[in-house]
Amino acid sequence: MIPIAKPLLGEEEAKAASEAILSGWVTQGPRVKQFEEDFAAYTGAGFACATSSCTTALHLALKGLGVGSGDEVITVSHSFIATVNAVRYCGAVPVFVDVDDRTFNMDPALIEAAITPKTKAILCVHQIGMPCDVEAIVAIARNHGLKVVEDAACCAGSEIRINGKWEKIGRAHGDAACFSFHPRKVITTGDGGMVTCNDPELDGKLKLLRQHSMSVPDTVRHNAKEIIFEEYPAMGYNYRMTDIQAGIGIEQLKRLDGLVAERRKLAALYSGLLADLPVVAPHQPAWASSNWQSYQVLCPGLPQKAIMQAMQDNGVATRRGIMNAHRERAYSENEPCVLPGQGLPVSEMIQDTGIILPLFPGMSEEQVHTVVDELKKAIASVK
Repeated sequence: MIPIAKPLLGEEEAKAASEAILSGWVTQGPRVKQFEEDFAAYTGAGFACATSSCTTALHLALKGLGVGSGDEVITVSHSFIATVNAVRYCGAVPVFVDVDDRTFNMDPALIEAAITPKTKAILCVHQIGMPCDVEAIVAIARNHGLKVVEDAACCAGSEIRINGKWEKIGRAHGDAACFSFHPRKVITTGDGGMVTCNDPELDGKLKLLRQHSMSVPDTVRHNAKEIIFEEYPAMGYNYRMTDIQAGIGIEQLKRLDGLVAERRKLAALYSGLLADLPVVAPHQPAWASSNWQSYQVLCPGLPQKAIMQAMQDNGVATRRGIMNAHRERAYSENEPCVLPGQGLPVSEMIQDTGIILPLFPGMSEEQVHTVVDELKKAIASVK
């Protein structure tokens, strides 16, 4: 079976995890601090705050920026459900806008109509590694006094050209950017997340909230010469990353540029081989450079599930197009959300016709050819 994804972990990561375990300091500690500093330097951000997942990163970012009960947050339904869940964790209401049918990202042209007096923030998504038009989104937000959080879960290593200069996603072109280190992402810590920003006050607030709002970090208390009693000035959360995870993350970050370069070569090969098939290959705008965390094609007019089943039967794993939160019972029946009057036709079309093909480090060109051959055979078998 050619898998949909596979993390690249080696002796370096095993050694880093072992060193953390043997050090006796296994929870949030010095390795978390180093990983934060390394990640901030890599992205060009002023600050980075490590968390237990991207979901907790999104929650902290929204909470830290003041999103609360009764507020509205403009976002997309077309994303993993964690995106909209983070909005609801704050007691806020998600207001969905549709996505662009080529990039699968938030359509900036639809934002203005979704803004109301209750709007507090825009939560945009860099979907499956492809940067969204964050420059246009931030411009709209600033005109209306809104905060911008980037869901960059899939986007470590991706780049965007702003004012003629290429910059890493995570430089925090909005107010904060949130990353995932789940095993299906380009780099992994097993699980984990990161929030980057350029505001020291916000960074301080996030680092307080992630550890129960404890006034004295463990590292400070551990190294103090005098007894210190901590305080808890506000309700916080247990959203910490462990030093074991951070040790792995430090080593993974060293691999990131190489992993992205490999993925870009594989994506280019896919695009060339798919040219003669009745599918729509992904589009990369001139101002964006994806890390190709995933490679999704659209198969309009073809039976999505039947194609996927035929490929699986012949040894190739796939996944369907990105989900839509508004179609899940958690939001269609139980939780308040706001849908535009015209619905979300593009988001639904992508979910219903999209097929994500295997792409992972170490994947051979022969395997890419096999995937495309099996896709071709699957399409022929269901026509």
